Amino acid sequence: MTQALEFTEESAERMPSAQLHPVATLHAVDTEDTQAKAEIAVTELLRALGRDVDSENLVGTPRRVAAAFIELLTPVEFSPTTFPNDEGYNELVLVRDIPFHSLCEHHLLPFRGIAHVGYLPGDRLIGLSKLARAVEYFARDLQVQERLTRQVADWLDVTLTPRGVGVVIEAEHLCMSMRGVQSAGARTTTSAFLGDLNDTDQQRRFRMGTAD
Repeated sequence: MTQALEFTEESAERMPSAQLHPVATLHAVDTEDTQAKAEIAVTELLRALGRDVDSENLVGTPRRVAAAFIELLTPVEFSPTTFPNDEGYNELVLVRDIPFHSLCEHHLLPFRGIAHVGYLPGDRLIGLSKLARAVEYFARDLQVQERLTRQVADWLDVTLTPRGVGVVIEAEHLCMSMRGVQSAGARTTTSAFLGDLNDTDQQRRFRMGTAD
């Protein structure tokens, strides 16, 4: 499968490929064929659960479920926009409270929350909206929160080559809220700090910036 975002050869050489965590997109497959196969699979799942798939209430469910999963697992392509840091700005750039939702790869149930993404600029700045788009891009996959956090951090580090990168994600997992322990409202926090932000004092400043 193809990647929607391109990493240059020069940037890829700076980081082992295993750390780039590419998203397995659906862009390189026949969507109509995927839809048809997924509908059959959902139909069989409903039958296995003892449901009457020919009932008026369920007859359209396989189509809707298949379409929903294709939408949730297809990242929206975008091109990172960067600008020269002509003024030499060297303090933290932080976009906080970026909303996102993703699918837990263990139970296929949603987890959703907010992401805080920041960096210490080097020679270039990045369009602020692209930080939100990167979170959405990597969230459109079967995910675990830990991987999602690192993917966003690695992408920003490779794309922009800043002096430091920080990503903190807070989310509620419905696989924990709705089933099993059923701890509704419990939130999980993960973080990734690279470069100059991988420093205790800098991390403290970053976390202070994300606090209410």
